[in-house]
Amino acid sequence: MKPGTPELSIHMNERLAVYADRLAADTAMGAVTLLVGDLDGMTRYYRDVVTLQVLSAEGDTVTLGRSGRPIVVLTHDPALRSAAPGSAGLFHTAILFETQAALAAALYSVARHAPGTFTGSADHLVSQAFYFTDPEGNGIELYWDRARTEWSWVHGHVEMATLYLDPNRFLTDHLTEEASGGATAGDAASVGHVHLSVGDVATARAFYVEALGFDETATLGNQAVFVSAGGYHHHMAMNVWNSRGAGPRMPALGLARVNLALPDTDAVGELGERLRHHGLAVRDDGRTLTFDDPWNNLLVASSA
Repeated sequence: MKPGTPELSIHMNERLAVYADRLAADTAMGAVTLLVGDLDGMTRYYRDVVTLQVLSAEGDTVTLGRSGRPIVVLTHDPALRSAAPGSAGLFHTAILFETQAALAAALYSVARHAPGTFTGSADHLVSQAFYFTDPEGNGIELYWDRARTEWSWVHGHVEMATLYLDPNRFLTDHLTEEASGGATAGDAASVGHVHLSVGDVATARAFYVEALGFDETATLGNQAVFVSAGGYHHHMAMNVWNSRGAGPRMPALGLARVNLALPDTDAVGELGERLRHHGLAVRDDGRTLTFDDPWNNLLVASSA
């Protein structure tokens, strides 16, 4: 979600994810790959500021994550330039922390090392979120989910809102002395959702819901659509806030690929069949599916 948006009422699709036209209920997001101009600078930001760990560094690629799980992959491509304003691409990568203490420690790190990259915060009822922009303009959300049992469901709807969240109060309430000293740096985290900038919502819905097989979980008029598998509030979202009318992307710095983690090879196979049924080009090497959305955002699906 984005700070400052109106309250959302989320309508859960009545079709269950077990059917072949839906993604498997335990689908999750994998790492997000970014093409970067300054590999060393971007590595420092995600390692020293966002508090991810370098999991591997090979040639022009650095993989960062937590507890062995990749979250952000940085690939050096200095020949590229930043995308033109109004282009489709990444809105933000949302990193999900398992505890408020771990989230507070990451927030504290940003406040200490790069306070100018902070862009906002919000309590969404289902989650608490803090927003940033990395040194090359890629959006980041750091967040923590409330337990699903605390989400408010009314007649098949789950309530979300954008309420004021004071980052200083959050630190006061949840930052421990141990966490401020780095004690939570090894705690698990993952990509909770990925939010994209697209040209129009109707086309995004047709691709991500009807073809790819996510359930639509929220809409904001013709501005945004939120989708998920298995009843999560959203695994992906697409909006036109900065990109209405954008066409297919040209090569540029920023988003390179979004990974989808499916539970098994059967789920990967079903996805491939569904995409082909909808007339979409799919590259299949026997283990992974690679395909593009209508704006040339690259998605790669494989079994977890």
